[in-house]
Amino acid sequence: MERPKISGPALVLAIMKKDLLQYSRDKLYFWLTIVGLVAYVAIFWLIPAEVTEYAVLGVTYRDLGPLDAAFSEAGEEGLRLLRFDDEDGLRRVMAGTAEAWLDADGELVVVERGDKDSRPEGGTKQTLTLGLAFPDNFLLDTLSGREATVRLLVNNNTPVELRQAMRSLVREMVFMISGHPLPVTEPVAETVILGVDRMGAQISMRERMRPMLIFFVLMMESLSLASLISVEIMHCTVLAIAATPAKPSHILLAKTLFGMLLAFVQVVVILALIDAFAVGNLPILLVAAALGGLMFSGVAMFVGSMGKDFMGTLTWMMLFILPLAIPSVASLFPGSAPLWVRLVPSYSLIDILNRAANYGAGWLELAPAFGVLVVWLLGLFGLGWLTLSRKVARL
Repeated sequence: MERPKISGPALVLAIMKKDLLQYSRDKLYFWLTIVGLVAYVAIFWLIPAEVTEYAVLGVTYRDLGPLDAAFSEAGEEGLRLLRFDDEDGLRRVMAGTAEAWLDADGELVVVERGDKDSRPEGGTKQTLTLGLAFPDNFLLDTLSGREATVRLLVNNNTPVELRQAMRSLVREMVFMISGHPLPVTEPVAETVILGVDRMGAQISMRERMRPMLIFFVLMMESLSLASLISVEIMHCTVLAIAATPAKPSHILLAKTLFGMLLAFVQVVVILALIDAFAVGNLPILLVAAALGGLMFSGVAMFVGSMGKDFMGTLTWMMLFILPLAIPSVASLFPGSAPLWVRLVPSYSLIDILNRAANYGAGWLELAPAFGVLVVWLLGLFGLGWLTLSRKVARL
């Protein structure tokens, strides 16, 4: 009596069940996956969600006349002014021994650092970037032609560019008060923003972390799949499977689907836990997660075929992962990425996740990035499939 033939899908499903059982028995990667997911979500929610689109300038002065208007103009864009009653309070805040708070009415309150009882109820803490302390006789000395000293108070967090800008601002104020024109003719300046203008629509560091956390998930799952393949090759488990009605194509297809689904499910879980679906385009994020899982499955098949043991697999994985991680790190910093970063295979995936999850980009806007992603996916997946198939054929 002939045995009933087993269909191809049933064979693939059986191999995937075996892979899932073997994966669950590998305590190292199984618990790394669980702990990793918990850690990634915790890191995301612990990172501050506030966005600061301006620098806070502390000033202290008396009777400056027209300087009030000058300060108002300086604070219109990208600069917030806080007026202190005396230089000592400004110095202590800049030095970090005191804190500046705005109460519910917008009044400035200086309290000692760590003195929680003195903080205004419902107030907001202000982080000063720079301080300007004008002497009491600044206006009189300037009008009389005498030299006046303005103290520029900075700390380690003050950008050098802002220090230079404040010196220029004080110099222009002196010329304005004295009634003398600037010694040079100022050229007409036109601001040209290269790339996307995010002024007024910036995102917090927490939101910038989303693509990097997703990359970490893909990295861990590719390492898990690579280790699984490496162990099967080393223990000749593939030969045992080949002795069944399963063909090499069934084995390769099962590894592909198992790796993609393992990565896809975990990416979807972490996207939900870091609130990406609430603000991003859900279909785009799901498609990007599936394509990312498929791409890293190709990487895992290549690495698993090349690594002969744990250290060999880990070494090969690092050779792939470190370059692929560069775009996820670059996504933390606003601005256009350099050309060489855009040539990294994972850049298009990170770009899609970043723009879809953080800026609500649509299909039409992301179509070029999807095209590049598919090209890189075919290349990396083809490399992994070909390498693993040759490895299986040699056993």
